[in-house]
Amino acid sequence: MRLFNWFKKDKKSYPEFWQNYLACFDAKADKKLVKRFVVFDTETTGLDVRRDVILSIGAIAIYDNSIVVNDSLEIFVEQNVFKTESVPIHGILKEGKEEKQGETEALIKFLEYVKDSTLVGHHLHFDVKMVNASLKRMGLGKLKNRSMDTNLMYRKFKGLQEDQHASLDELCQVFKIQKSDRHTAAGDAFITALIFLRLKNKWRK
Repeated sequence: MRLFNWFKKDKKSYPEFWQNYLACFDAKADKKLVKRFVVFDTETTGLDVRRDVILSIGAIAIYDNSIVVNDSLEIFVEQNVFKTESVPIHGILKEGKEEKQGETEALIKFLEYVKDSTLVGHHLHFDVKMVNASLKRMGLGKLKNRSMDTNLMYRKFKGLQEDQHASLDELCQVFKIQKSDRHTAAGDAFITALIFLRLKNKWRK
């Protein structure tokens, strides 16, 4: 039986997890007193949104000016697409020791985790496009969350031109942040969270 056959019966009848996600953005929903940011990163088989897929997702929450370590998420996705040339970058093997989940299960967990939080990332546009590509394969719509990109924040803070970009490594050097677990989704999400807080606090001054 093919997956997602609920759309063949009634295109307006979405699965419960997607309905729950959309409900988070209901204007009538209770507003949180404390704003939640979710900093996330993906590791992928490559940079082609149409052909490459997500290998892992790492995310961590921020409330006010505090990173909440126990409010985090790390998911590894089963590799139906495998590219040996990308392994030296992310270190994720097709038959590695990590417990892997199917793309559908991984995206369900991600949506249940982020809810209506503001998404944060470095060069976030790519990560969002990768998630949206996965959602499209599931017959669903795009992410609705507001987003903030640390690269854009830094560019505005420094008054840089639009074609000037700063890498995550460069920002680690600028803000004297230790590069722990670099090129893992969870590690890069934590590093980006630290950078985000530095930039967020500088905007307040």
